Amino acid sequence: MTDRVGIVGVYQTKYEPRKIFDSYPELVFEVSSKVLAEAGLTIEDMDQIVTNSQDFWDGRTISNRTVSEACGSVLRAESKVAMDGSFAVFYAAMRILSGCYDSCLLVSHCKMSEGSPHLINNAMFDPLYQRILGFDELATCAMQAKRYMHKYGINEEQCAKVAVKNLQNGRKNPYPHRAMDVTVGQVMSSEMLADPIKALDAYPITDGACAVILAIEEKARKWSPQPVWITGIASRLDSFYLGDRDLAEVASLELAAKKAYNMAGVTNPRREIDLVELSDFYSYQELLWLEGMGFCQRGEAGEMIAKGITALNGELPVNPSGGILSGNPVTVAGAVRVAEAAIQVMGKGGKRQVPNVNRSLATGFGGSWWSDAMILSRTP
Repeated sequence: MTDRVGIVGVYQTKYEPRKIFDSYPELVFEVSSKVLAEAGLTIEDMDQIVTNSQDFWDGRTISNRTVSEACGSVLRAESKVAMDGSFAVFYAAMRILSGCYDSCLLVSHCKMSEGSPHLINNAMFDPLYQRILGFDELATCAMQAKRYMHKYGINEEQCAKVAVKNLQNGRKNPYPHRAMDVTVGQVMSSEMLADPIKALDAYPITDGACAVILAIEEKARKWSPQPVWITGIASRLDSFYLGDRDLAEVASLELAAKKAYNMAGVTNPRREIDLVELSDFYSYQELLWLEGMGFCQRGEAGEMIAKGITALNGELPVNPSGGILSGNPVTVAGAVRVAEAAIQVMGKGGKRQVPNVNRSLATGFGGSWWSDAMILSRTP
């Protein structure tokens, strides 16, 4: 069994509110061909393909069946992951660590513009007791935000500052579509979606795709002058029923982060991790996630954002890419977090590059009850 997996290449499309002229195969072909070309590789160098998509968002059963030719998986080992893109990276790494494969082309795609977010997200809840109440991700996350604010004294202005920071960071990133300069007042006065979540607190409808190449150590060193090593990785689940847990707590992310820290030899994340790419679909989540992962005490993340600690030039930059609030599709969002965290370690972040990044953290989140955490390092 190999014990090291490296990331040797990433590629993203431009994310847009509606990619009318790009079909799913065209999105997948763009990122697949470009990531291989930039790495100086061909599809013949890949001994497995992992596709990441969801039937609900694609509007068809077996959503990967339309992209086989586009990603080169015909007559090759191919497996589909129908969860967040971060878990697809986790799954691809596990397949390599099993010793059965040496390399992987991972491709994640989604066109949110072609689906109904409310109906799709409602389908993830229990059909007998919760689905009929009209629950969706927005409503339940609003409940979580309220509970979190009440328990730990977080206010709406602190959450709005997260949106201001991330949307401004996105202006330095060529890929997201909702990057802008906004004020706390503009976030606070934007349309109320579900109290206390407002339009600029929430992620926008977005289309796009992302690709990542992973490989065993021998090939990673051969293919890239600076591979990014996955030194810690974990995925955890929480209770499915909302009433079975305190929504102000994040047990799945807390446990995943602790496991990833342990694998990577991280004992003090605040000092030993240079930046974080968080899956925050809503602004309050950045504060809650940071607390849950041990970057500060509970209820203190609001002060971190107020003091500029999580700013692009701060002590702990969080979402220098602009994050999901700037425009990343669901499903693809987690893969983008990994890609952006890897780009920072590679030193290829351009205007959004944080100086001297040796270790970064990427997280994934989905379904309101499961989380992934991944430590990426310059050295194995």
